[in-house]
Amino acid sequence: MVLASAAHQLMAKVFYKPFGMLAGVLGGILAGALFKRVWKLVGEGEDTPSATDAGRGWGEILLAAGLEGLIYGTVKAAVDRAGATSFERATGAWPGDE
Repeated sequence: MVLASAAHQLMAKVFYKPFGMLAGVLGGILAGALFKRVWKLVGEGEDTPSATDAGRGWGEILLAAGLEGLIYGTVKAAVDRAGATSFERATGAWPGDE
């Protein structure tokens, strides 16, 4: 019984990989779009500053980087969790660590 469960878990992880990769790409696109919308509301100008932009100050650059990290991290966690729970409902096996 333990062997069958371990094999089932391994197969779930293998089959989940492509699904998880696609979800990750789509989540990255969603996070990028969300960050751009949020930056238009809180930042100066439409373009997000890069760390080497001489015309932008430390505060603006660090705010943009922190906000971007917060949004990307949150969206990634939400997409990963939703994908794992959907996969479990469809297959009966949790694709990650238990």
